[in-house]
Amino acid sequence: MDSPSRVFAAVIPSAARDFAYNEKEQGLEGLAQVVHRQSHNNRVREVQVTGVAEICSPADRVTVRISVGNTKESVNDVRNSVSRRVEYILQTLRQHGVKDEDTSVRRFLHREDDLYHMDVEVTVSFSDFEKMERVCSVLLEKLDKSVCVGVPHFYHSTECLSQLRQRACVSAVENAQQKACEVSRLLGQNLGPPLLVREEETREWRNEEEEEEGDRRRGGATHPQLPHRPTVTASCRVSVTFSLQDKTRKKL
Repeated sequence: MDSPSRVFAAVIPSAARDFAYNEKEQGLEGLAQVVHRQSHNNRVREVQVTGVAEICSPADRVTVRISVGNTKESVNDVRNSVSRRVEYILQTLRQHGVKDEDTSVRRFLHREDDLYHMDVEVTVSFSDFEKMERVCSVLLEKLDKSVCVGVPHFYHSTECLSQLRQRACVSAVENAQQKACEVSRLLGQNLGPPLLVREEETREWRNEEEEEEGDRRRGGATHPQLPHRPTVTASCRVSVTFSLQDKTRKKL
């Protein structure tokens, strides 16, 4: 017959194997229960709050399309005629500090009866709106009617939208922290470190007033309108859990 010490030593490995099996079967749910029991035994107190924030941002980029076209009796003549104007456009862009990667050129040559027609479209992207206005003014002043400078189109870059979402999320967390501070002060507790931060919802939309204004403009305005610069609003809602700590009392 085994001694009591040997029997105790034989039981412990069996219990360890059963616990490992149960933990493997239950997965994260079992782990969460263990954490819950430990938290209950240690009397960990916490407060869960939500924070909401909305951030607006106007468009940070603008594109302008410049069209050049001409018709000649020979291919060489029409190419030379259009190429001179296109070269002047590209030179003007370089003089104003526009990078080559912000410029694209498309060419299309076709024949109608005995005439050759060539169209060229230069698309330029700007982040400096004042520079865009200066370039458009120079081209409209220096070039003839064969060159058409289109209406500027404002839009949000991918980087701008990404930063907008981040700002909305950070602001929502800050609002949640301020709310938790007020709650802990009301309860006579100190606010501890955050235990969990969860992003519940993120949305983006354009202002309805701007969309209605755009619809009215497309509906047949009789006088010239300034280019529309849209604004995007990002909203974020987060849930944050903080621990609560007792206030330490000073000893007299």
